[in-house]
Amino acid sequence: MTRAEFRDQLAALDLSDRLSEIEFREKMVQLIDSGADCFERKCFPAHFTGSALVVSADGTKVLLHHHRKLDRWLQFGGHCDGDEDVLGVARKEALEESGIAGLILASARPFDLDIHEIPAHGLEPEHFHYDVRWMLIAPENAAFTLSEESHELRWFTPAEMQALPLSTGLKRLAVKWETLLARRNGH
Repeated sequence: MTRAEFRDQLAALDLSDRLSEIEFREKMVQLIDSGADCFERKCFPAHFTGSALVVSADGTKVLLHHHRKLDRWLQFGGHCDGDEDVLGVARKEALEESGIAGLILASARPFDLDIHEIPAHGLEPEHFHYDVRWMLIAPENAAFTLSEESHELRWFTPAEMQALPLSTGLKRLAVKWETLLARRNGH
């Protein structure tokens, strides 16, 4: 996906059922329009990241990793490092961080938009990640592999995930996923 296609996708995204994300989308489009290097991690005070919520083949569990540097449970994702294909970045990061090959894209439409603050670390100042998130489905009987970026990887049910001390954005992802499960099960 090119920068222009990504911008068009964001601008056309129907957020009528996701009102809390409208402001995020507006800021994201503005960053694309004004930041020539917005896909580079050196772009401050904000740059794009791509991430993925990895769900089990039956949809009942989500795989999260306990991030080594940030010391908290997160979905898989990372910096674009100049790549304008944010979906491609999300898929690559999910594969690298989970070790699960054959992840299937649930929808070409981003599952979630989020802007979150990242604390200063080393030479990087405090900044914001403009994170575009997709849902990926793991193949049947998928086995994960721990990467150097994680302390631990674990499958969580919706209730287990909600019990974790998650960021506001990740809690929103959990609620969206739980809502999808309820619809699928006729509730």
